[in-house]
Amino acid sequence: MSDEITPLHSFDDASLDTAFTTLADEVRTETDSLSDPEAFRLHWLGRKQGRLKLISEAWLKSAPPEAKKALGIRFNQLKQQIEAALEAPTAVATKSAVHGIDITLPGTVRSPGIPHPLLSTMHEVVSVFHHLGYSTNLGPQVESDFYNFEALNFPPNHPARDTQDTLVIANQQSRPSRDRLLMRTHTSPVQIRTMIAQAPPVRIVIPGKVHRNDAADATHSPIFHQIEGLCVDTNITFSDLKGTLDHAMKALFGSDVKTRFFPSFFPFTEPSADVQISCIFCGGKGCRKCKHSGWIELLGCGMVDPAVFAAVTAERRKINPADDAYNSEKITGFAFGMGVERIAMMLHGVSDIGHFYSGDMRFLEQFA
Repeated sequence: MSDEITPLHSFDDASLDTAFTTLADEVRTETDSLSDPEAFRLHWLGRKQGRLKLISEAWLKSAPPEAKKALGIRFNQLKQQIEAALEAPTAVATKSAVHGIDITLPGTVRSPGIPHPLLSTMHEVVSVFHHLGYSTNLGPQVESDFYNFEALNFPPNHPARDTQDTLVIANQQSRPSRDRLLMRTHTSPVQIRTMIAQAPPVRIVIPGKVHRNDAADATHSPIFHQIEGLCVDTNITFSDLKGTLDHAMKALFGSDVKTRFFPSFFPFTEPSADVQISCIFCGGKGCRKCKHSGWIELLGCGMVDPAVFAAVTAERRKINPADDAYNSEKITGFAFGMGVERIAMMLHGVSDIGHFYSGDMRFLEQFA
C-alpha cells in the first residue's frame, strides 16, 4: 500500500479504467484484512491527507474538461466502495470491539425503580381478566352525581350520597343535582360511561383510584384503589359470573382456592352477592387471619340491575331516540368489584394499609 499518487498522462477510458481498477484492488485488499476501521477511514477519506483528497488534487484538477465527467464518475464509484467497506458487518463489529462494545449482546434494560406493590397487584389482577378477553377502560376521578350515583340506581336519599361518606367539590349548590361534582367513590361510573358510548357486547375491567370520607386506620384509607368489571351480552347468567370469578381467584391465589357466594345488596345489581375465598393462610382450617372461619370475604358482585340499563338507555336516546341496545328484556350482564389494597395485603402479608402510602423506603425495598 503506497500513499504516492502517480500522475495520469492519459485520460482516455482505458487509462482511467486501469488507474481506478488498481485503486479498487487496493481497497479490496485492505478490507479483507481490516483490523482498524478508523485507520482505514482516515487513510482513504481523511479531509487533509486522505488518498481520495490527494487523488482529487492530482487527477481531477489536471484533467482536461472533456475527461472530467468520466473521471468524476469513477472517482465517486471508488468512494462508494470505500464507504460500503466501512459499513460492512465485519467492519462494524471490529470497530465496536475496539471501543469495548459487543453489539451482538442484548441491550441493557434501564429500570428507574420498581413498581409500587399496589400497582404490581393491580396489573396482576387486570392481566387475569385480559386473558379472559376483557379490555381496560379508565375514567376521571372527579365525577358528576349522575355517573357516580344516579345512573347506578342510588336514590337521592341514599346514605352513600351523604357528605359524611362522600368527598364533594365545594360550591356546587347552584348546579342541578345530577351535575354536581364529587370525588368518585368507586370506579363504577366508568361502567356507565362505557355503556353510553358502546353497544353490547361489553367486557371491561376498570382499575383506578377512588375517594371516600373514611377515617384512616389499619384497614381503611380515604384514598384507595378498586378494580371493577362489567360483562354485558345476550344470555349472560349468574353461572357465568360465578365461573369467571372462581377462575380469577384461582389464577390469583392458587388452584386450591375455593369460592363461595352469599346473598348481599348493592343498588346497581340484583341479585347481589358477597364472594368469599377459602383462607390462603390456613387452607380453610381456621386461623387468626380468617377469624377461625376458614373463609375470607374479598369482593362484591351481582347481575346488573335493569334500572341501570334503563338509565343508560335514557342517555343513549338523547342521541338516537330509537336506540334499544340496552333493553333489559334482550340483554343481561354482571358486574363485580374488589379492593386492590385488600388483595395486596393478603398476597404480601401486610397488616396495615398505611404502609402502602407512607413512602417508607424500608417497606418498599422489600418488593424489589
